[in-house]
Amino acid sequence: MLRVAEQAHRTDTGRQRQANEDALFARSPLFAVADGMGGAQAGEVASQIATEALEETDPGDQAPEPYLKRVLEDANERIHGIAQKDASTSGMGTTLTAVLIRDDEISIAHVGDSRAYLYRDSELKRLTSDHSLVEELRRQGRLTDEQAEEHPQRSIITRALGPEPVVDVDTMTYQARAGDVILICSDGLTTMVSESRIAEILADAPTLDAAVAAMIDEANANGGRDNITVVAFRLEEEGAEVVDSQATLIGPSAEEAGLTADRVAAGAGGAAASRGGRRPAAAPAAEAPRRRWPGRIARTLLVLLICAGLGAAAWFGSRQVHFLGVDEAGRVTLYEGLPYDLPFGIELYEEELSTPVQLTSLPPDRRDEATNHELRSEDDAKSLIEDLESAAVAPTQQPPAGGAGTGGGEAGGGQPGGEPGGSGSGGGPKPAKGKGKQQGGG
Repeated sequence: MLRVAEQAHRTDTGRQRQANEDALFARSPLFAVADGMGGAQAGEVASQIATEALEETDPGDQAPEPYLKRVLEDANERIHGIAQKDASTSGMGTTLTAVLIRDDEISIAHVGDSRAYLYRDSELKRLTSDHSLVEELRRQGRLTDEQAEEHPQRSIITRALGPEPVVDVDTMTYQARAGDVILICSDGLTTMVSESRIAEILADAPTLDAAVAAMIDEANANGGRDNITVVAFRLEEEGAEVVDSQATLIGPSAEEAGLTADRVAAGAGGAAASRGGRRPAAAPAAEAPRRRWPGRIARTLLVLLICAGLGAAAWFGSRQVHFLGVDEAGRVTLYEGLPYDLPFGIELYEEELSTPVQLTSLPPDRRDEATNHELRSEDDAKSLIEDLESAAVAPTQQPPAGGAGTGGGEAGGGQPGGEPGGSGSGGGPKPAKGKGKQQGGG
């Protein structure tokens, strides 16, 4: 069982905004950050409604993920309903990333581009994936991690609470352990301070409160272009006590600790007897735990075998499905597996076939078929590729007899044999749903 041993949270307007449209919730075992958007102060209304939805409910014995999903869906319905009735709040929305601790696990519900991180063993790992245009391009391989961090459209989100009557909520659960630090923040921090620098601050700060304050100060020092909100908490074992092994016990303190002269002498005598070959009378009772080891080992091995079997089954199952996507060069590509990236750099898919067909060479009404990541059988996916290849061949004129052809080129979908390709029409990924986060109004 884990509990929250230390927590800290702060929110700041930043250097370039007039109002703070962020909101936070920090009441163990539930923590959250919301980043509002919309004209006037509508973003502030949306983020406040989202955090109030958390405050008004109690997880009780409900399963964490379904509970969090229901709360976010209820918040979305309330925000959307108010926006429909009040013209001054029309189009308002908010991100929301919530974390719930239960036993030795953390469960997350996530919509938008606020983030949750795990800091463990001096390493910072992102636990959520942004619902943003730039993240989608990065996931498709059209942007590198470095390009995504500096992209001018990185604040355009594709999913939020409020703009639509129904919202798709991401939920996930991770195994936690004592010493873990969980960090939740709005993009006012992550667009101003790099992840590597956040890890350094967590490593150097004497307390979480000092770390949170340092992060906000650094974000402001780097420009503070947006509101900045940070929530952090550290986990420890239930009932754990902090013991200073270097303390010197004197007088009453030693007696309270059970270290009286008689007890110290008895302990020393027992240790000396063991070293000298004469065992204390109580020693045989200490053998009992050893006889239990074979059973513990057997149970541990059984659990490991079951986990390995389930993992193998999941891996095998994922290799029975395929989907289409776009590689770094913009080509329609066949992938094997599931179109998901897990934390810690784990991908559930691998490239099986890269075609010569450029996404931009497809008719606009066919591009969605190459980017929607619909799961298919291998035969169905290859059949679709053949169909798209045919659709991409749209020569505008016949080449002169004996000539090599003109035009073409990879971006235009040119085909071997001298056939000219079309010029393409821009294309790109599937259009984003929802509203982009406004840069000027908070």
